[in-house]
Amino acid sequence: MPKQASARKTKPRVERRKKDPNAPKRGLSAYMFFANDNREKVREENPGITFGQVGKMLGEKWKALSDSERRPYEEKAAADKKRYEDEKASYQAAGDDEEESS
Repeated sequence: MPKQASARKTKPRVERRKKDPNAPKRGLSAYMFFANDNREKVREENPGITFGQVGKMLGEKWKALSDSERRPYEEKAAADKKRYEDEKASYQAAGDDEEESS
């Protein structure tokens, strides 16, 4: 007996809004600042390492850092978060001005 085609219900596709290229970039986390600073060191210490293994090693190194060693990265992340919030506020204010003039 042949199998019947399953009666799948397909959801209608939802069109996502296009991302505005002028929108401010999100702030980086403390871990991302750490990873950006140390990625090349990990690759030099372990030639031939795969992309996934680099991420694992960076994660292990991040977990092993003390609070005092993490502080500079957390300060950079806080400054970047403030930068993002300031840019976002001015971007939204500029967007509101354009809507009012239309």
